[in-house]
Amino acid sequence: MQHWASMVLDNASRRGPLPSIPLVDIGSGGPIALFESEPARALEIIRLGRKQYGAKIIGGLDEMSRLWSSYAGNAYNDEITEIAAKLPRGAWFMNLCLEWGCTSGVMEDPKLPGMRLLRTLDWPFHGLGQNLVIAKQAGPAGEFYNLTWPAFVGVVQAMAPGRFAVALNQAPLVRRLTMPVYVDWLCNKVKTFTGRRIPPVHLLRRVVETCQTFDEAYDMLTKSPIALPAIFSLVGTERGNGCIIERLERRAFVLEAPVAAANHWFGKEFKPGKSRGIDSYRRHQLMTGYTLSHVAGFNWLKYPIVNEDTRLAMSANPKSGELTVQGFESYGPATEVFDLEVSSES
Repeated sequence: MQHWASMVLDNASRRGPLPSIPLVDIGSGGPIALFESEPARALEIIRLGRKQYGAKIIGGLDEMSRLWSSYAGNAYNDEITEIAAKLPRGAWFMNLCLEWGCTSGVMEDPKLPGMRLLRTLDWPFHGLGQNLVIAKQAGPAGEFYNLTWPAFVGVVQAMAPGRFAVALNQAPLVRRLTMPVYVDWLCNKVKTFTGRRIPPVHLLRRVVETCQTFDEAYDMLTKSPIALPAIFSLVGTERGNGCIIERLERRAFVLEAPVAAANHWFGKEFKPGKSRGIDSYRRHQLMTGYTLSHVAGFNWLKYPIVNEDTRLAMSANPKSGELTVQGFESYGPATEVFDLEVSSES
């Protein structure tokens, strides 16, 4: 930890001004419109992924992801197909890979009306922080701001002003106790790839596009069957409208705000699994403290909540319309801090 923190400080002293995060207004155009607006960023993400893990490995995982999505009859297959045709192999894998760590906290905003969602995404792929975009989108239920990447058709975190803010964490690895961890991982993948339920990232997209209220989002996130376990964070516009939703494929357990989530089960409803990411329990402990404090700005970005795998940090209040975002890479901050006040911007 000390080595990584000192490296970040050293890099910060050597680097010049950081780039800004683009705000791309695509209206109702969806992921195709975003890709067409920022094709160079999509190409760079795929290029870096192939360089990091090898073109053959990415190609094999890409084909597996495509076959599963086709078998499952995914509603967004046509979009991924159109995007993948314009990129090197990797777009299918990018859209269906959920091997990430995350930390989230839901709480009352200490300074403004409404609730606040704090969130970091840890995804060990190079380029995701520096190529992060904020897509201003419109669905049947209204506008939302999607923190995403060109060529990605799902939603991992978003704020819908006047409605809610949401985020997705990877759930712990289901363990079978007598098997090695890698065997459990493979068994879980086989179970996922032989199912036809919706992936959590695509359920979250459906939520932000179609749900008009916190209650509607809550119902969809707790009741919809999903392809694999997940952890959702949700805050609304009224005091007390906040929760963490721990999900199995057909079961849900809800923890009310103030509460935090990392990459292990915090509730006692489900059997313990293997936590994901870097020091999940410590991340959860730190974020729990922040949900009970008046921490301001990004002062909660302390190790290990922010670490070498972190690719973005977000603070969102859907009632006030305030959204604060920053991109990260393994070397530390990769973009300027993006601040948006929807009431004054619109």
